[in-house]
Order: sequence, then C-alpha cells, then structure tokens
Amino acid sequence: MAPPANNLLISCILFCCLIAVSEAEAQPSFRPKALILPVTKDPSTLQYLTQINQRTPLVPVKLALDLGGQYLWVDCEQGYVSSSYKPAPCGSAQCSLANSKSCTIACLPSPRPGCNNNTCGLMPENTVVTRTSPSGQFGQDVVSIQSTDGSNPGKIVKVPNFLFTCGATFLLDGLAKGVKGMAGLGRNKISMPSRFSAAFSFHRKFAFSNVAKNFALCLSSSPNNNGVLIFGDVSYKFFPNIYSSDSFTFTPLILNPVSTSSIHRDGEPSADYFIGVKSIKIDDKAIPLNKTLLSINKQGYGGTKISTTYFPYTAMHTSIYDSLIKEFTKRMQSQGVKRVESVAPFEACFNSTGIFGTRVGPSVPVISLALKDSKVDWNMFGSNSMVEVKKGVMCLGFVDGGWRFVDGGVNPRTAIVIGGHQVEDNLLQFDLAASRLGFSSSLLSRQTTCSNFNFTSTA
Repeated sequence: MAPPANNLLISCILFCCLIAVSEAEAQPSFRPKALILPVTKDPSTLQYLTQINQRTPLVPVKLALDLGGQYLWVDCEQGYVSSSYKPAPCGSAQCSLANSKSCTIACLPSPRPGCNNNTCGLMPENTVVTRTSPSGQFGQDVVSIQSTDGSNPGKIVKVPNFLFTCGATFLLDGLAKGVKGMAGLGRNKISMPSRFSAAFSFHRKFAFSNVAKNFALCLSSSPNNNGVLIFGDVSYKFFPNIYSSDSFTFTPLILNPVSTSSIHRDGEPSADYFIGVKSIKIDDKAIPLNKTLLSINKQGYGGTKISTTYFPYTAMHTSIYDSLIKEFTKRMQSQGVKRVESVAPFEACFNSTGIFGTRVGPSVPVISLALKDSKVDWNMFGSNSMVEVKKGVMCLGFVDGGWRFVDGGVNPRTAIVIGGHQVEDNLLQFDLAASRLGFSSSLLSRQTTCSNFNFTSTA
C-alpha cells in the first residue's frame, strides 16, 4: 500500500491516464503530422460546412462550422445507430474534462445514444440562432479523418473514442439543409482541435496540455470550391506554391475571461477567439470611434472576435458602424462613386459602374484593422469588404450589430464580430501554444486562393 503522502500524487497520475485513455487507441503505427477537412460554403444560408465520418459502421455527417463552438455536437434523435457509441458515465474523467456538473439519473424508455442512465450532460448550442438544449448527453464514438503533410492529403486515420455531445433534432433549425450538428473549434479542452491534438499528440512538446497546439482555417469565397481546415503543426501550401505559412503576420490572441456562450457557469472563460483591435483605418487614416469599446471590460463586454456563425458579415457596435459608413462613403464619393439606395442588411451601397476590378477585388478604399502593437494591420481589400447585391450595385459588406439586440446595437456583447465574408481567401492559423493568430491578409494578392489546396490523394 502506498504511503498516505503519496496518495495525492497517485490520484493525479491515474486521473491524467483516464483522460488520455479514450484517445490512446487512436495512435497507430502511422502517426499523422496533421489532419484535414474540406470546408464548403452553403449558397442559401452562407454557412460554412464540413463533413466527418463517424460511428460503426461509418456514416458521413455534415456539420456547420462553429469557430467559437465548445465541442462537436450531433443530432442523436434521428437515426443515430452505432455499435461503438459509449456514453460518458457521471463522475468519469471525460465528464471532468468537460467540466460537466449534471448527471442523468433515469432516461426512459430505453437506452440509446443521447439517452442513457448515469451519463453526464452538456448543453449543446446552435450559435446561428442562439438556441440551446438542456438535455444533451456527453459520449464518445469512432471518427475517421484524412491526414495531410500540409501540401497533400494522405492516409485515412481513425479516433476510436472521439468525445462529442448528443443534441436534439430541434437544434438543427436554421442550419443548412442536410446538416446534422456543429463542429466546435473553440478555445477549450473538448473542442475538435483539442481532441484531435490529444489523439495524435500534436501537442507533444507540451505534454501536460489538453488544449490543441494549433489549427488553420481557409474559407473559400465560392460555393463551388472547397476551402480547408487543417489540424496540426505543418507548413500549409496552396497552388501554385507561392504562399506558405512562413509568410504569416502574427497578433496575440486575447482570452475573454467571461464566457460569451448563451449558457455558461460563473468564472468560465470564453471559447471564442478574440484579437486586440486598437483602431480602424480607411486608406491608412483612422476613423473616429470610442476606443473603450475595443477593450474587454470586467463583465466580458467589448473587444473583437472572429466568428463563422454569428452572421455572414462583420457586425459592429452601432457607433463604430456609423463612423465606418460615414468615412467610407466620403472616400467613395471623393473618387466619383455615387451612393445609391440601401439594400438590407447593408446600409452603404454604391453604383458599381464607377468601380473597376483588381486582383484583390473591387477597387475601393482599403479597410484596415490596426492590431495590438499598432505596427500590424489586417488589410481588407475589395474582395472582403464589398458585396455585389444585384447588377450595377455593390454594398459595403458590414452590418450594424443591432440586428441581434433589442437596444439597437448600442450595447452588444462584443463590439466587433469579424464575419466569414471578411476572412474568405485569408489563411488563418490559431496558434494556441503561443496564444497568437497568424494571418495572411488576402491570398488573392499572392495569386492563389483558399480553394487551391490539393485535395487529390497521393496515398
């Protein structure tokens, strides 16, 4: 029997082993450097979608991509059948990892995925329509995914016990046709990047970390071409091989100490990815705005985050949005471009016959986010700032954050939410080990796009 003084140490070691056991079987003789998933843009909803293979036998499961989502959740009420599904027992290491405090005592009429006795629960959320379910159960099942070296796809690999949450069918309301859940990529221990990282030791330089080292996201602007999501630490290359991750510009990732999820516990930090925007410039000239809104206060309000679900376009606090519209319109009119009637949800729209095209999209003033150290700018050219709403009319693709708030955007939770349109054809690396975001600005300026990753297998 171990001496009493060693009991705590032994308990800690056993706990760490239990946390790792669900992924231990996922490490075969072939260890991938990284993993890839194609990302498509749904033309109807403008949501970004991906697909995994899950269960035994394997079934393709289409998912909406949720950059700030806390974990993978899947509808288990409609036809979830799998011989390899396992519920997470209350009090287990898996439940502790998820920080679950709820436990199902009795689930009737009979056990099935999403309804098992003595199983810990989480509350899956549809972040597109901000709807949650109080009855989600935590579990694990087989997931298969393709490996990559950063340039080409490789072998298919399996994770036997990938952690996820069973959700209810009603949570699919508002999601694209055929979608069966959401792929959460958030900043926590049970998100998809963290679980893949744990399964294949992508974070092996940080042996005691349960959080992913990094992942990269590149969204295609075209519904007809795939973007890419890459888990792991590799150099990313896009045809014709004139861009790689060696050319990233970096800015710190900022942790919001207060959760931005609709349901959360006190003291729980946000799983969203925040960056430190210090000012907004148009053609290198700062626009007037209340800079206190750009900082996160003690209640977790303010700041700037990146989202793939909140809205297809960047949403701003009303006062910031009004200033952007005013100054951008001035610049456009000084170039002889006529403003025309607004087209919802956009306010600033223009006669596009006075706008010519360039390699990086419509020739319009450059909008820049001046980042934390004031020496780094994230430049948004016409391809990321403008939207063609109809023939002869283009609008500035930013919206008033008030569309989600009863106070008209005067006090939204987050001052700036960078939407998908503004990051399309930008390569983003979320480096959680170094707590920084690497970004390329528009790949169009380098004569490539997010759809130029090689998805043709060489294995």
